Amino acid sequence: MGDMANNSVAYSSVKNAVKEANHGDFGVTLAELRSLMELRAADALHKIQECYGDVHGICTKLKTSPNEGLSGNPADIERREAVFGKNFIPPKKPKTFLQLVWEALQDVTLIILEIAAVVSLGLSFYQPPGGNESLCGSVNVGEEEEESEAGWIEGAAILLSVVCVVLVTAFNDWSKEKQFRGLQSRIEQEQKFTVIRGGQVIQIPVADIIVGDIAQVKYGDLLPADGILIQGNDLKIDESSLTGESDHVKKSLDRDPMLLSGKKQDGAVENRNKAKAQDGAAMEMQPLKSEDGGDGDEKDKKKANLPKKEKSVLQGKLTKLAVQIGKAGLLMSAITVIILVLYFVIDTFWVQKRPWLAECTPIYIQYFVKFFIIGVTVLVVAVPEGLPLAVTISLAYSVKKMMKDNNLVRHLDACETMGNATAICSDKTGTLTMNRMTVVQAYINEKHYKKIPEPEAIPEKTMAYLVTGISVNCAYTSKILPPEKEGGLPRHVGNKTECALLGLLLDLKRDYQDVRNEIPEEDLYKVYTFNSVRKSMSTVLKNSDGSFRIFSKGASEIVLKKCFKILSANGEPKVFRPRDRDDIVKTVIEPMASEGLRTICLAFRDFPAGEPEPEWDNENDIVTGLTCIAVVGIEDPVRPEVPDAIKKCQRAGITVRMVTGDNINTARAIALKCGILNPGEDFLCLEGKDFNRRIRNEKGEIEQERIDKIWPKLRVLARSSPTDKHTLVKGIIDSTVFDQRQVVAVTGDGTNDGPALKKADVGFAMGIAGTDVAKEASDIILTDDNFTSIVKAVMWGRNVYDSISKFLQFQLTVNVVAVIVAFTGACITQDSPLKAVQMLWVNLIMDTLASLALATEPPTEALLLRKPYGRNKPLISRTMMKNILGHAFYQLVVVFTLLFAGEKIFDIDSGRNAPLHAPPSEHYTIVFNTFVMMQLFNEINARKIHGERNVFEGIFNNAIFCSIVLGTFVVQLISTIPTSRLKFLKEAGHGTQKEEIPEEELAEDVEEIDHAERELRRGQILWFRGLNRIQTQIRVVNAFRSSLYEGLEKPETRSSIHNFMTHPEFRIEDSEPHIPLIDDTDAEDDAPTKRNSSPPPSPNRNNNAVDSGIHLTTDKNKSATSSSPGSPLHSLETSL
Repeated sequence: MGDMANNSVAYSSVKNAVKEANHGDFGVTLAELRSLMELRAADALHKIQECYGDVHGICTKLKTSPNEGLSGNPADIERREAVFGKNFIPPKKPKTFLQLVWEALQDVTLIILEIAAVVSLGLSFYQPPGGNESLCGSVNVGEEEEESEAGWIEGAAILLSVVCVVLVTAFNDWSKEKQFRGLQSRIEQEQKFTVIRGGQVIQIPVADIIVGDIAQVKYGDLLPADGILIQGNDLKIDESSLTGESDHVKKSLDRDPMLLSGKKQDGAVENRNKAKAQDGAAMEMQPLKSEDGGDGDEKDKKKANLPKKEKSVLQGKLTKLAVQIGKAGLLMSAITVIILVLYFVIDTFWVQKRPWLAECTPIYIQYFVKFFIIGVTVLVVAVPEGLPLAVTISLAYSVKKMMKDNNLVRHLDACETMGNATAICSDKTGTLTMNRMTVVQAYINEKHYKKIPEPEAIPEKTMAYLVTGISVNCAYTSKILPPEKEGGLPRHVGNKTECALLGLLLDLKRDYQDVRNEIPEEDLYKVYTFNSVRKSMSTVLKNSDGSFRIFSKGASEIVLKKCFKILSANGEPKVFRPRDRDDIVKTVIEPMASEGLRTICLAFRDFPAGEPEPEWDNENDIVTGLTCIAVVGIEDPVRPEVPDAIKKCQRAGITVRMVTGDNINTARAIALKCGILNPGEDFLCLEGKDFNRRIRNEKGEIEQERIDKIWPKLRVLARSSPTDKHTLVKGIIDSTVFDQRQVVAVTGDGTNDGPALKKADVGFAMGIAGTDVAKEASDIILTDDNFTSIVKAVMWGRNVYDSISKFLQFQLTVNVVAVIVAFTGACITQDSPLKAVQMLWVNLIMDTLASLALATEPPTEALLLRKPYGRNKPLISRTMMKNILGHAFYQLVVVFTLLFAGEKIFDIDSGRNAPLHAPPSEHYTIVFNTFVMMQLFNEINARKIHGERNVFEGIFNNAIFCSIVLGTFVVQLISTIPTSRLKFLKEAGHGTQKEEIPEEELAEDVEEIDHAERELRRGQILWFRGLNRIQTQIRVVNAFRSSLYEGLEKPETRSSIHNFMTHPEFRIEDSEPHIPLIDDTDAEDDAPTKRNSSPPPSPNRNNNAVDSGIHLTTDKNKSATSSSPGSPLHSLETSL
């Protein structure tokens, strides 16, 4: 780890350019800058000296001041953007909606369906040529016109539902993509960078940086553009993503001043830097030329090489389940098709001993297509294509809502993994505490003050050391600003610990700004910036007489070890022995720490003028032999809402561990306040050193079994380095102590937390205090840095898991019932009771809408009362299995009762064994309706999956759910009412419908058509007339006696006029009802019966009136085939 402080970086390079030729009135062109940025180290230095003199020469040519920055006037900024372009890489074009539709169409089941539908459509328009159809088996070939016209509906409906499924899927993907882009742009907008404009240090979005900007780079920053160093201290850059070189590259003015964008700045945390960013990018990408274009590719490569996190728990389980269901569905559909085909072939060619005739082939093919469609339908119903939909909807919905709970989710699946978390390793500062540090105790001049002393109590000499030491040896970026609102607290900007020290000066009625004005940042001779290994920071000042003074501050026990003197009561240094040091540790530092204070030691050292100048790069020799000025205790109060949140976690089966850089006493005190440690529990609190000693063997290698002995009891890890944090996380994840693998969440804010954040199952970065590097490595960003937001994330994660389980319970019930019904129905009655279109409707409506309804259930606190599911627990719990099977059994009983006994219960025609293109029957409509209604109410049952009794609890909190259930109900009602009942939907421009034509007109029509024929058969007609009188009287009686006529009133027995012409034998019987109309006298007689039964002209209707016993039964079962020539009924009629 390097360090660095005031790094001023002049950024110069340009990503892409628009107007190469016109470089305005700047002394340097875009192409020159670009070629300059292609050079490295010595070459670059040589080029700068040759062309520009030095870095300041470039500044002059770019019309910018190294100290004041750009003027910031809008016209200048616009001009620079026009000449050099913007610092912005245009995003990849999103997939268009059509591309997404095309992708959705690639689904195998959908392709099968499309083929089936097209075949079905084609065959419905194909009319087999006339011939002796009776030879082709029980095929209703001379079917009525309107039925053959309706044959296309099924194919069309299948295609329509395919279109719906595809559009819904595509829309979902599209909205997910859109949300994700919104998220990305939010993250990008939040990424700001510090630049100097008009002498003011301001933060601007990265995209607004322009060529000529002077930028300040601090520890942990990702460089937002290419640039050139103007001034810096101990600046080291991680260029591994560009060069593959893992060592940090040292940058300095005299060796290598070139900084490339996208690199991590490494070195100290806080450091002051000025950097001049001249950089820009334009509209067209020129990756080869433009430094940054190339760099973009590098970044992508880097991302691609990262080890993929294993699939989220839920994804893994769902994939497995989907494959199992798919296989089962495929098997069932194959068996269905085979059984249907075999049954048909054996029945037609074996039992009925029919030959295969060429002219019958089309009809047989139609049968086979019908069977194939039934098979595909079974498959479609079996495959729960609503599942991926439910998952996306649920995740997208949760992610949107989590934004309100201060969780910015960067990776969708993190949200669901969080529901399975069993361990949370949390930072202390800022997450569990408020990160508003204040100095509350101090040990100055050998006296321990329990509260901040009055300024008069401190000797002037000590005060001078204190004021200069704190003002100079705190990053100049740390400041205390006046409060934003009247009466509010002053604002702390920069490092919070340093702000506490600056606050101490303000409490002592001294102003740090005066000192900083006197000693500006440029005059600091050398800065050793803070880092997590040394836990200290030092600044060297050169005095006018040539002597040096170094101020140091850091973790008290570490800095005190380097102190050989201490300021006594009168402000003079006196000898400080190890014995005295132990006294201070016992009497001052430990009591402070046990109250939860962070202790910081302030010290200084003088290098006299006469001695040779020390070797500044050797930090250990320089920061030693110090004189202690004071030890201060800084308090960071616990956030008031944290103890409660931690209790919730513990109740939910999640262990919270604190991993902090603070000392062990402070950490233990805070852990007790938070409730991470509870008195009387068996737990471990370790320091990083101890932890490392315990987990390593003699060779210094980490052993998993050693970690396994420690981590289950470990609650606090103090004075830990980032590597310790990574080791702990890795140790817990790889552990096999418990049968369940642990799912670990980690919070981090520093650059060095990156590896731990990446390693964890879910990494939380701090949105306010976190560095860019930490945010890059994380899965979720906590926009308020608050631990309670993590608990909210757990709640949402569990809710996603539950939503999907709810949907599964619902979906599998539908699937089990539908598959069994289709399968048995097809095998017993040669036709699926639920038609392809109906199944698709169930699938579409139930799956898509139910997934929306069940996936948007809001989470409740009750989710935190149970333990995590763990990785190995099956997706479908015992309770769910019980619910699924119980419901399926109940639904099957109802459906089969209706299927096989429905016609008796409701006294209607049976819909079973209908011929090829038979129109829909009332019987099957009832079955379908009941099936759908049962699913609809099962949707309400599916809301609870943990065996709760009350399924209605909180149902009105979810408006989406209520509206979907209601909507589905209404649509289902409308879709199953026969159109003939919906008189108000009169079709426009279709002429009058048959029902609307008065009977007399119809009869006259018939009479005209049959006039010639009747001349030939005058005798027969006279005979029929007499018969008709008797018949009419019987009909009147019958009409009043029973409601059988209504039973005959079905559309399937209705026939069109044209049919009379195709079968001349029927003509006489069919005109019987109207014969009396030839006599005016009979007309009145017959009218009442007409009004009662209003039978439309149809074959063998009247005979039924005479001899209702025989004919009604035959008519019911053979509604369409009974009057074919050669049937016994036909001979009966003619004998009459």
